[in-house]
Amino acid sequence: MENTEIKNHQVKVNLPGGIVSVGDLSVILETLEKSGVENVRFGTRQQLYFSATSDQLEDIEHGFLISDTDFETDADRHPNIVSSYVAEDLFNSSNWLREGVYKDILDTFSYTPGLKINLIDDSQNLIPFFSGNLNFISSDIGSYWHLYIRFPKTNIIYYWSSLVYSEDIAVLSEAIENTILTQRSLYFDQPEIEGRQLETTVSAGGSFLFQEASSPLRLPDFQLPYYEGFNKYNEKYWLGIYRRNELFPVAFLKELCKVCNKTRIGQIHTTPWKSIIIKGVEPADRKLWNAILDKNRMNVRHASNELNWQTEDLCEEGLRLKHELVAGFNAADLRTFKLCFAIKINPKSGLFGSVIIKKQTQEDHNDARFDLLHTIDFNPNSKHYHTYIKGISKADLLPQLTRLCEAYYQQQTLAAGEQAEHYYETDSPIKPELSYVHQCKHCLSIYDEAWGEESLNIPAGTPFSRLPQDYHCPLCESARTEFTPIIKESLNTF
Repeated sequence: MENTEIKNHQVKVNLPGGIVSVGDLSVILETLEKSGVENVRFGTRQQLYFSATSDQLEDIEHGFLISDTDFETDADRHPNIVSSYVAEDLFNSSNWLREGVYKDILDTFSYTPGLKINLIDDSQNLIPFFSGNLNFISSDIGSYWHLYIRFPKTNIIYYWSSLVYSEDIAVLSEAIENTILTQRSLYFDQPEIEGRQLETTVSAGGSFLFQEASSPLRLPDFQLPYYEGFNKYNEKYWLGIYRRNELFPVAFLKELCKVCNKTRIGQIHTTPWKSIIIKGVEPADRKLWNAILDKNRMNVRHASNELNWQTEDLCEEGLRLKHELVAGFNAADLRTFKLCFAIKINPKSGLFGSVIIKKQTQEDHNDARFDLLHTIDFNPNSKHYHTYIKGISKADLLPQLTRLCEAYYQQQTLAAGEQAEHYYETDSPIKPELSYVHQCKHCLSIYDEAWGEESLNIPAGTPFSRLPQDYHCPLCESARTEFTPIIKESLNTF
């Protein structure tokens, strides 16, 4: 009997910097509509995805070839370049990082990166800081950037010792990528010195304009901005559109492009939260935009506790779990302000969050177990994780997450009380005592005595010196002797 099963292919189109011109998007959508593709998605790296059958793919490839649209089928060898350009004028207050700077940098990329590259404004919270391999973060010196390197397939972070000039970002990125690829075995055999070796090798092989940093990077306090609906700025409006099922109908996006053309809006922006944002809506045109939303039954103004989630691209299991947990949060009227959650079904995915819900790898899918982790101080832009609990069932996720949220707000309340107590004190001759945590040298996990290690039955308040001799890292199982004391306050500078 002939096998009539239809194979679906996943196609990805990169939108560098999360920016796509209305004209280019219209051409893509026209090709998809002609081939019978009804919906597209946007990914956590601001890219565009869609599913196509083999027959549809043949027509799409032909259309993309004519329109010179780059794409990948069932692959992600070349990740999209992420930027915080979408946040400019809306969610940040940078002194020098503007539209022209982003676009000038993107235009200098004459190669297609194989590493994940992020171009991030240090004053915003919409775009994650460290989700790339090469994380360029704006400094307080105009046209110069901090560079944090997260080595591929590791959680090893290296801070480049000098600031990088805007015009050197593309060339430097290519040199770093080529060096990592040609000397990969050397670097992974010696993880503690690979960053210094890499910087020495790359700097010696090119002519780059570096600058000494005048101050270290300071992560802003995290508060995810509400990124949906109509919002006013600079006497105009911006419109954010989020889809609960992540699917954007091609027909709707085509109409949206027509309205953009009619109202002289030249580009559309994508976000890592799988939504789109349109800037520059004139007050007089709001009725026109509302008519399009009404016609296509587009809901806006979802609850904030539904918007503060990261799920993996093209992962229905993670999306279903998110919906279940959000429903539980709503039923419990759970406060999640200033928190964001990530669901990792694939352990190698590069999601970020204050709280990580990580599925354990196992054969029996009917008895899935999960680990809960959170970042130190619950800032999702940190890469320093604390394991809250390991190996819990799916049914236990909601009660454990409720406990964790309660612990976070207790921590916030205590901190606010301490600040209020000293509010009127103006003279502080005695410096506050620094607190220490212990960090695993291999995976960067943190042991913080304030939290203990619930997954290993170690209660909160247990000093590192009193841990049992057989204590091991709950993430990579390294011995207790592989932990190094570091100042807890220094984690805020990464």
